Amino acid sequence: MLTVTTGSIIGLWLKQFFSEEVQEIVFQAVGLGTLLIGIKMSLRLPEGYLLVFIFSLIIGAIFGQTVRVDTIFNDLSDILKQWIGNSDSQFSEGLITAFLLFCVGSMTIVGALEEGLQNKKELLYVKSLLDGFSSIALASTYGIGVLFSIIPMFIFQGGITMLASRLKGIFSSLVIDSLSAVGGVLIIGISFLLLKIGEIRLENLLPSLLFMGILSYFYEKYQIKKKMEVNSAVLK
Repeated sequence: MLTVTTGSIIGLWLKQFFSEEVQEIVFQAVGLGTLLIGIKMSLRLPEGYLLVFIFSLIIGAIFGQTVRVDTIFNDLSDILKQWIGNSDSQFSEGLITAFLLFCVGSMTIVGALEEGLQNKKELLYVKSLLDGFSSIALASTYGIGVLFSIIPMFIFQGGITMLASRLKGIFSSLVIDSLSAVGGVLIIGISFLLLKIGEIRLENLLPSLLFMGILSYFYEKYQIKKKMEVNSAVLK
């Protein structure tokens, strides 16, 4: 939160010196970099988990659209805008884009899990530095909404850490890789928005992370049970 706050303040200061053309090329640069990050993350999908991956996206999308997660985010943004007396038209877009970029990545998930499971904070420290530099570019184009992304970031990352400390048996390496793959696809969606390739309701796809965690956990248990049955039959 501290590094994003610092980076956002620097980005807001730089924004006054950037012309519209410079802001546009920054968008494109961040979008291309984000696309590469998303592709690398999505390729972490474990072997044999493709159907689980697709079903998680579909179920998560249906759930998110039904609950209207995007409306929840927009309402939160509107409350923050009124609270600080801001009328920036890009406030909500900046907050949501920054939150998604900072919080659905593999480093967020793995880093928060490592802290919750093993009390290791090194990966989160590295992620904090990267987020700080990314927030400079984002705030210089989107504005102050990027700064306020630290609020949902705190809830999301803190929630993962607290959950992991209580449910240590669930988060195997396969489950973590599965979550990272879904996060990678969502980050690819962010790059599409930054590059203005199309409109994707990414907020409503966020529940896919939850369903991927649940389905991959039970699928892994099923695979282990099936393997044990095969081994048992061979021994007999």
